Amino acid sequence: MKLIRFCAENGEKSESFKPGLLKEDGKIVDLTTIFPDIPDISRKFFSQGWVEKTAEIDETGKKMDVHLGCPVADPSKIICLGKNYKEHAKEGGFDVPEKPLLFCKTLNTLNGPFDSVEMPRSSGQIDWEVELAIVIGKQGRRISREQAYDYIAGYTVMNDVSAREAQFAFSQWFRGKSFDGFAPMGPCLVTSDEIKNPHDLRLTARVNGKTMQDGNTNDMIFQIPAIIENISEDITLEPGDIIATGTPSGVGIFRDPPIVIKAGDTVECEIEDIGKIVNKFV
Repeated sequence: MKLIRFCAENGEKSESFKPGLLKEDGKIVDLTTIFPDIPDISRKFFSQGWVEKTAEIDETGKKMDVHLGCPVADPSKIICLGKNYKEHAKEGGFDVPEKPLLFCKTLNTLNGPFDSVEMPRSSGQIDWEVELAIVIGKQGRRISREQAYDYIAGYTVMNDVSAREAQFAFSQWFRGKSFDGFAPMGPCLVTSDEIKNPHDLRLTARVNGKTMQDGNTNDMIFQIPAIIENISEDITLEPGDIIATGTPSGVGIFRDPPIVIKAGDTVECEIEDIGKIVNKFV
């Protein structure tokens, strides 16, 4: 099933979002009309078993004009992987990492699937990175590879927007990855039972309609079970946590000449079997 968070079409980002189901024909099921006590799609939603409860619903939904929000609210952390696709490491002239290269994006980066992204003042060279994001469904620590899939609630699309000038100016990536709105996500959270093989999904990124990235998750250096095992060895994963699994080749900064996002540009990130997010940079 496809979980969404939505509000009225003309709603503001600060408005309360409702949990819902996105049906194949675009109709929406408002889960609050069925479960008045249902929490937002956040830590309680996963830890209290609402994924399983909503899976039992047999409703067709109805057409609604809505504004979609980031499909997960208030995660405890957003963990990202760098250089996790062979071709991406190659295009940047990097050695293949021996262990997963981890960094974090802060919660202020979370953004809706069709919301605008504000250009930062303190850095240029704004770039795109389409990524498959994992959402954790239950608390776990020292999770083995064999157990890893049991801890996944679902998958979504993320654009790991990156300010390369700030990212490469220092020996850490925190600032260049964590500007406001730099993690658009969505359009929905597809539950893990709907994704038969997360390591065989096509990922594409288009800038102003031109395809820039066209890859497949089968190019990952570290696959999902290894990623979860590595992170959880000494970091407790909480329900609702987000793990962005890296990006394929085709980012702007490593092109010759480099291509960067300008105000007014639109970036579309799409992953097979999940959906597409479209964000204008302003």
